[in-house]
Amino acid sequence: MTTRQFEAAPATLPLMLKAALPALPVVGSLPGVKHASGTVPDLVLERHGVRTDPAHLERYLEVCAFPRAEHLPVTYPHMAAFGLHMALMTDTSFPFAPMGLVHLRNRITQHRPIGLDEAFDVSVHAADLRPHPKGRLVDVLTTVTVGEEVVWDETMTLFSRGRGGDAETSTPVLDGVEAPRGVVHWRLAGNLGRRYGAVSGDRNPIHLYPVTAKAFGFPTNIAHGMWTKARSLAALQNRLPDAFTVDVEFKKPVLLPTTVVFGSDASDDGIVFGVRAQKKDVTHLVGRVSH
Repeated sequence: MTTRQFEAAPATLPLMLKAALPALPVVGSLPGVKHASGTVPDLVLERHGVRTDPAHLERYLEVCAFPRAEHLPVTYPHMAAFGLHMALMTDTSFPFAPMGLVHLRNRITQHRPIGLDEAFDVSVHAADLRPHPKGRLVDVLTTVTVGEEVVWDETMTLFSRGRGGDAETSTPVLDGVEAPRGVVHWRLAGNLGRRYGAVSGDRNPIHLYPVTAKAFGFPTNIAHGMWTKARSLAALQNRLPDAFTVDVEFKKPVLLPTTVVFGSDASDDGIVFGVRAQKKDVTHLVGRVSH
């Protein structure tokens, strides 16, 4: 493996422009960056000694509705890794161009809470390029360590539409799991994607404005999947143990503005939760917390 180290988080706006411009209709006919298609990159991206900015954390808590606590929200280390994710996916050795990729599934394991003042290291690499009936899948793996201790890890499963036909090589962990029907309504404003994008650095055009989303085939801008996951876990915060794994599968996109309904169902095995549309029988997200 080749290791590339970053002293600071890569600037996400230039990387987002690098990813988005070749996909826009007005420039899509121009020669673009050619990505490798048959392998995952032999590349690890790292940041060391990452510290949490209290002002940034406060903005994240506000936009995702997490309560203040003595440790980081379970989804917050994704913020520290996002620049590395973009640097990896815009590298020509990555098998797919990032625009058009669908974040299909996400798994986070919190091995223990991370303190607000703890410094940690972040490592990102790609793995497991594999078939899907409608294209191909690849995982982006993130590991957070404090010293030699792994305290947090994440698997982002990304889907690239294309020639498929082959079944997945393993059964998805949430296969057959239904999102519970709930009574908690969340009214989501049209600027939610811009608010979360400003905090996360994820300024993908599909999340920002109706006009920028339409350029990529959406009727209007859509909520970030990782916001939906974070908002769901914020609603469960007082029921989460110190160590757990949370899997989600992203279903239909959340078109903004809208109202969605959150539901959860606890058992001895953990908590199943989900986000559904208010008026239609549409599931946006289904997830499970496992102890």
